[in-house]
Amino acid sequence: MKKERFISDAVREPADRMWSNCLRVDDLIMISGMTARAQDGESVLGDTAYEQARTVFGKIRHLVEAAGAVMDDVVKMTIFVTDMGDNAGVWKARQEFFSGDFPACSLVEVSALAKPEILIEIEAIAVAGCSAD
Repeated sequence: MKKERFISDAVREPADRMWSNCLRVDDLIMISGMTARAQDGESVLGDTAYEQARTVFGKIRHLVEAAGAVMDDVVKMTIFVTDMGDNAGVWKARQEFFSGDFPACSLVEVSALAKPEILIEIEAIAVAGCSAD
């Protein structure tokens, strides 16, 4: 087995020696926690959890596709929110990116994320080729 790092021009890479956004080992794809930070690394895209979730799911899609899979190959997500009351917006955004059997998922409320304006962070695991599509 060989570990490979995948990148997407649509997703800002972290500073060297910090972490990898997307790693693939065989058919297993691991996506680090994604937030709605813009490409500049400072500003945050979206004022609501729904808007931020759309941005984050878009980043996950770009990385999963860069690694040779599709969104419906995502089998597990962990979603961190700063307000559990935002779950309806998160679920609404999720429905725009998945079909068929949705991933197994945990939703966890946390006291804070990297910046006060970041409302949501999502990490994902995919298995390339496991979906019906």
